Amino acid sequence: MTPIVDVSNLRKTYDGGFEALKGVNLAIEQGEILALLGPNGAGKTTLISTICGITRATAGHVRVGGFDNVTDFRRARALIGLVPQEIALEPFETVWNTVSLTRGLYGKPRDDAHLEKVLKQLSLWDKKDARTMELSGGMKRRVLIAKALSHAPRVLFLDEPTAGVDVDLRRDMWETVKQLKEDGVTTILTTHYIEEAEAIADRIGVIRKGEILLVEDKQTLMRRMAQKELRIDLVQPVADLPAALAGDNLRLTDDGHALIYTYDTTGERTGITRLLAALSDAGLAMKDLSTTQSSLEDIFVGLVKEEDAA
Repeated sequence: MTPIVDVSNLRKTYDGGFEALKGVNLAIEQGEILALLGPNGAGKTTLISTICGITRATAGHVRVGGFDNVTDFRRARALIGLVPQEIALEPFETVWNTVSLTRGLYGKPRDDAHLEKVLKQLSLWDKKDARTMELSGGMKRRVLIAKALSHAPRVLFLDEPTAGVDVDLRRDMWETVKQLKEDGVTTILTTHYIEEAEAIADRIGVIRKGEILLVEDKQTLMRRMAQKELRIDLVQPVADLPAALAGDNLRLTDDGHALIYTYDTTGERTGITRLLAALSDAGLAMKDLSTTQSSLEDIFVGLVKEEDAA
C-alpha cells in the first residue's frame, strides 16, 4: 500500500548553517495515528512545517496522497489539516464564522452539515455563536482543531495539541482523535505527554537533533525494549549486597530493605528462579515480591540517553 505521507531524504538548513532536519525518511500509512516524540529542539515542528509546506526544504521530497508538496502543492495541501502550537484566532469573530472562513480558504463550497458535525464532535456546538475571545484556552484549542477539519482533510497534524490543557479536556481530545481514525483520517501528533502517545498512537516515532531514531509499532516497541523490575522486600534489612548475589541486574535499595532485580521480558529465561535460590543460600528471608513494567517514558528517555552517549 502506498503511504499517504511519504518523506524522502528531507533536509532543512537555516541561514547560518543550522541543520534542523538531517535526511529524514518517513512513511505514514492511511488511517494510522503516529506520535512523534522528541526533546525540545529535536526538529518535530520543523518536520511538520516542511511537510505542510510552511517551511521550504533544503533537499528531499514530500508527497501527500501521491502529490508532491512543492510541484503539486495545491492538491497536496488540500489533503492536510494543521493544528499549530500557537493559538491564533480572530478574537471578535464567532466560532461558526471562524470555522466557515477556513473552509472557504480551501476553496470548498458551503457545507453547514459538515461544519455542524465537526463542531458537535468537538463539543463546540453550544459555543458556535460565541466570540473566540470568550472561550477558555482549552476551547480555543478545540476551535483550532475544528478549523483544521473544516475542509475534511485526509491527514491531520497536531503540533502539541494538548499543551496547557487540563486532564479531562486532554482525554476528550484523545477520544476525538480515535473517532477521526474511525473515519479514515490519518493523524500525526507531536507531544511532550508520553501518556498521550501511549494512550492513542498506533506507532511511535522518536526524533532527536533532526534525525529519526526509530519508527515502530507501539506494542512491538514495548515488547522489544521494555524491561521489568522485580522488587524483593526483605524481612530484615542488610547493609551490603552479599558477594554471591553481586551483578549488574541486582541492586540494593538505599535503606537496605529491598533488592531490585531488572530482567528482560523477551528472554527465554528471566533468572528469577536462580536468584531466589541464591537468596535462600545467602540466608536472606523474603517478606514480599512485586513487579513493575517499564513505561514508554522509560524507553524514550533511554533512547535519547543512548544517543547522547554515542
